[in-house]
Amino acid sequence: MRLIQSKVLEKNLLFVRYTECPLVGVWAEFLSIIREEVGSRVVETWFKAISFHSWDERQNTVYLEVPNTFVKSWIQKNYVPLFETHLGRLLHVDKPRVAFLGSGDEEKVASSPAVIIQPSMSVIPARSAYQKEELVHTHGGKRFGHINSSYSFDAFVVGPSNSLAFAAARAITEQPGSLYNPLFVYGSSGLGKTHLLHAIGNGIRMQHKGASILYQTTDRFVNEFIQAIRFNKVPKFQAKYRSVDVLLIDDVQFISNKEQTQEAFFHIFNALHDARKQIVFSSDTFPQDLPGVAERLRSRLSWGLVTDLQMPSLETKVAILKKKASFSHANLDDDVAHFIASYARSNIRELEGALIRVMAYASLTKQEINFDLAQRVLQRAHEMPEKKDAVHLSGIVKSVCKFYPYTLHELCSKSRNKELTQARHVAMFLMKKLTQQSLRDIGNFLGGRDHSTVMHGLQKIESEIHTNADLKKTVQQIEREIVS
Repeated sequence: MRLIQSKVLEKNLLFVRYTECPLVGVWAEFLSIIREEVGSRVVETWFKAISFHSWDERQNTVYLEVPNTFVKSWIQKNYVPLFETHLGRLLHVDKPRVAFLGSGDEEKVASSPAVIIQPSMSVIPARSAYQKEELVHTHGGKRFGHINSSYSFDAFVVGPSNSLAFAAARAITEQPGSLYNPLFVYGSSGLGKTHLLHAIGNGIRMQHKGASILYQTTDRFVNEFIQAIRFNKVPKFQAKYRSVDVLLIDDVQFISNKEQTQEAFFHIFNALHDARKQIVFSSDTFPQDLPGVAERLRSRLSWGLVTDLQMPSLETKVAILKKKASFSHANLDDDVAHFIASYARSNIRELEGALIRVMAYASLTKQEINFDLAQRVLQRAHEMPEKKDAVHLSGIVKSVCKFYPYTLHELCSKSRNKELTQARHVAMFLMKKLTQQSLRDIGNFLGGRDHSTVMHGLQKIESEIHTNADLKKTVQQIEREIVS
């Protein structure tokens, strides 16, 4: 049984008797609920980085300890309602206030004249991954490998497809070697893995001036190891990698079926990890699915946090295009951005390539970037689908706006004007009928609406065209124009 020490408040002499402390069970139950609601990966990444500090019944406040300011900021921005709802229910109170404590804040709480019930030990066992330590530099800040300064966190567009990877990458720049070590980022080619690795290097370089940072592609690592064997310089090769503070290895899948290289890499990994040096990997495959890689190495790749990058939604693609255009001091209207985003479907590199072609053509011909220009350029570059009847979301909206007196901006607005709503529903109906886009992408295109809103619009039009001849005729006319 865990007992609560009796306390007497100096101001009102309130006495708290020895009693059982249910808070350990409450916190464990809370984590169990959260795991069901947001998934194990989020719990392991964020919620287990937090430890329960105390519960102030008088002030209706739960105090939680966080390892650093970045975790605190991310939790406050994304998950506070979950704490309020579920901890409130478990503590039998109405929406408790949640306060986050960093280093030095515990003393302020302890000196507060309130009833604070505090467990005798941390609910989450202390782990070295969350210890607050400064990066211990092995030498005077010498750096190897080229880190591209243009790949920064500010230049990385965050969306639902990459938010976890971005947040983890940003967090380890504050405490290299302490949080999420190693960090393993995987995803298809062209989704931003290399960008994140360089951004980590740039972020650590800014916050830890003396850190030795090495960015290396796996193929260069392999070639360097081969040369070390050839010229009898293996000890020098090992010393180079073991002396760094931060090791960033890109495309680790290329170590597959290279047994000697894996052996050398295995020992380098162990040396760096034991010395609490930060290690970051990227790959196109989940670590346990890497072919031709020894099990003991695959298990080490999974020791820290494994997170993925997925294909961005249409909304995120548009944001990427607008941000890239702004860096080049170019103006990109919504309809042009949506048009390019709807055709660049394989990865972000293709998306950026399409934008560069459009901007280059506009600059060389001294024309303004508009929908018609983008369409001509991408047709010329063979980026338009070969099938004549293939359509895109921007084209559908353009046709709908010819039959209804509204713009794309108005269709994407929150207005519930009856005629405007019908035009919006017609656009949704035709988008679903004539494209392969998901309900989510259609909703994102039309102002960030959720899939249930799109489904309601589809059902409404499907129902009305059976009873409303004029609406049916309008929909058919718009469809003919789109596919003609």
